[in-house]
Amino acid sequence: MELMKKLWRLFVNRETITYGIAGVATTAVNFVAYHLFCNILSVPNLIANAIAWVIAVAFAYVVNARWVFLDRKEGVSDESKKVVKFFGVRFLTFLVEELGMFLLVDVMKGPNLWMKAIVAVVVIILNYIFSKVFVFVKRG
Repeated sequence: MELMKKLWRLFVNRETITYGIAGVATTAVNFVAYHLFCNILSVPNLIANAIAWVIAVAFAYVVNARWVFLDRKEGVSDESKKVVKFFGVRFLTFLVEELGMFLLVDVMKGPNLWMKAIVAVVVIILNYIFSKVFVFVKRG
């Protein structure tokens, strides 16, 4: 029973709940941008995904820094380092996303928005881990 309480506190807290909400909002931004570019403007799948990624990651940085991880600005140098780390680790998951989209949409011909949803689950989990461990590290 004690193990269950510890696991509950670990996974159900203000940070994970706000991260979930921020993740849904970021995913919505990503999907809307992707749909606009890919399905309405007929931009090729992987290019549309890359454009949507840039828009969503910029949105995600602001939301994660200010609302999820309650990050304090510590000067231009420190903020610049966090931005570089954030985009760096997000770029790694972008590569995972691009590979998934290529395989599921371009190779296997799956419906693009459904396949993007499947890939998004993996990417959201990886992004949380990377953000917590490498970007918004609590000091002190």
